[in-house]
Amino acid sequence: MQVTSFLSRREQSASGRSPDHVHGPGCACGHDHEHTPVKLWQTLIGLVFVLNAFIVDWLFEQSHAIASASGMIGAIILGYPILVTAVRDLRAGRLSINELVAIAVLAAFASGDYKTAGVVAFFMLLGEIIETRTAEGARASIESLIRLTPTKARRIRSDRTEEEVPASQLAVGDLIRIRPGDNVPADGVIVTGQGSFNQATITGESLPVDKKPGDEVFAGTQNLTGVLEVRVTRAGTDTTLGRVRELILAAEKTKLPIMKIVDQYMSFYTPLVLLIGALVWAFTRELDRVIAVFIVACPCAFILATPTAMVAALSAAARLGVLIKNVADIELAAKINAFIFDKTGTLTTGQLAVSRLAPAPGIQPAELLRLAASAEKYSNHPTAKALNQLAAEVNVPLAEPADFNETPGRGVRARVNEDWILVGRAQWLQEQGADGDTLRAVDLNEAEGWSLVFVARNGHCIGWIGLQDQIRPEAKPALAELRESGVRRIAMISGDRQAVAARVAREIGCEEVRGDCLPQDKVDFVREVRAKGYRVAVVGDGVNDAPALAAGDMGIAMGAAGSEVAIHSATIALMNNDLRRLPFLVQLSRSTRAVINQNFLFGVFFILAGLTAAAFGYLNPIVAAILHNVGSLIVVFNSARLVRKGEELEPFQPISAAIPPGNPQAAPSDGAAPDLLPRPA
Repeated sequence: MQVTSFLSRREQSASGRSPDHVHGPGCACGHDHEHTPVKLWQTLIGLVFVLNAFIVDWLFEQSHAIASASGMIGAIILGYPILVTAVRDLRAGRLSINELVAIAVLAAFASGDYKTAGVVAFFMLLGEIIETRTAEGARASIESLIRLTPTKARRIRSDRTEEEVPASQLAVGDLIRIRPGDNVPADGVIVTGQGSFNQATITGESLPVDKKPGDEVFAGTQNLTGVLEVRVTRAGTDTTLGRVRELILAAEKTKLPIMKIVDQYMSFYTPLVLLIGALVWAFTRELDRVIAVFIVACPCAFILATPTAMVAALSAAARLGVLIKNVADIELAAKINAFIFDKTGTLTTGQLAVSRLAPAPGIQPAELLRLAASAEKYSNHPTAKALNQLAAEVNVPLAEPADFNETPGRGVRARVNEDWILVGRAQWLQEQGADGDTLRAVDLNEAEGWSLVFVARNGHCIGWIGLQDQIRPEAKPALAELRESGVRRIAMISGDRQAVAARVAREIGCEEVRGDCLPQDKVDFVREVRAKGYRVAVVGDGVNDAPALAAGDMGIAMGAAGSEVAIHSATIALMNNDLRRLPFLVQLSRSTRAVINQNFLFGVFFILAGLTAAAFGYLNPIVAAILHNVGSLIVVFNSARLVRKGEELEPFQPISAAIPPGNPQAAPSDGAAPDLLPRPA
């Protein structure tokens, strides 16, 4: 159950609403959602005094007075904010869990059991600490989005000179210059120049996109090669990136507050307990019976049911690299019956890698790789990086290129060991005079996500190389396990082309796929699925996924490789990028909910049996206090079983830890091994 904030309840206005927090239509949550950080140091100091009371009582039988004094100090420190909040609730005409906790603390004080009072107060504050969620994540996500757009821009004057101005001063119609490596400061259309752009932050496309005059560029994307002049079409908050930011805010505002079942009945339970105590006093005139009734009626099983289970579940999740920012999602994950995945960086690695080497007859694969990687040695293009990475992994020695010359977005020309090497697109090689049947003998379809580069030596084509975004090896089994766990709908959405998304979906066994999606399209799809009654979890990693992460019932970010924006927009982050953690999360959630239900049922039985026994005089206050602690321990131990969940999964090990020193060949591949053997055309 979600506990009302003790230490962070804001003073409400006369209308009953917090001045800086307005609930959405139909909200009847009954408690605040605006929180300020709990004073952790105060909670820890109180806990030290309570633990000291237990230790002194256990080790020194003659020091009961010291133990009681220590327990009293700890209980006062821990219980004071609870009692203050309960008083404020009563003044505002509210009855909630706060009053029940106050009764528990006061009843324990009445029986002289200060340690029990301190333990109850501590666990309530612990529940508040782990459940409080501040607005810092939303603010941080906005700040991260702002940082993607450069603060300065190179604006071209009418006399063709260049001036550096703040990006905020750009206006529609301005002409700006973008150099290689620059982030684009505003949306615009290319006037002159061409280059390759990494625009995964906006569209999610895994491969760089070549742009030429007349093509549109987006703010926040990066120009990898070439010098361009761009005419600004949108600036400031009107850019695509600015709209992404607004979508994050709008999607987060549409989230409904969670109403906990127990909180709905607290207003009835507190008067009922008081009434039972009054009846016992009226019929028996025995104060001990009344005190025993209040002690056994303290809803500690209810109070501890969720916080203890949550702490155990959080520990199990953290051990396996699952960072849960909103503990309500531990319970929510059990109800998820639809998963929507982003493609790039989520189901795939998001990095270009060599998957196919196709040398011409008489050429060895290693020779083709050596010449291509040597010629590309000083290029910053992702293709060059992929070639050099593979050469390093398989220990292919590279030569020093001479007369290196790169044509942005087309290819490179260099002299390697007295041979002139061309590496680039087929059309560009033909324009440079290269010939050979290999230029036309390709059995791969670039529309399905393959990036092809051809290699020519001294004007004759000697082969081609296929590169693509690699699928995560655990993606297919993870999706299959989700289906086995009862997830009814699994879909993949991507900013990549439909053919590329469809190929990835076939390989991982995902039946539903949508490509060519902009951030708004992803949000619309999530809302469409939710409108059909599904509980939706959205899994993504990039800035373009952030609005969809916020729009789903639950957002899961690929933490290690994901953008900071996506992590702040989501409530759960997979810190090790292992998709097998998703089925584990569902299983952990269901186990946690089962444990909480068991704790609640035990609490109901304990209270009913205890009230009956106390009312009829079978329990004195001392025995009632002992049973009270026993009941609390049963709940704690039952919840502790969750700590061992997920032990069947191997702990995550970074790749760097798995590579023996001096043995780069041992580096495991993140996807399929490249084909180093020649294949027939």
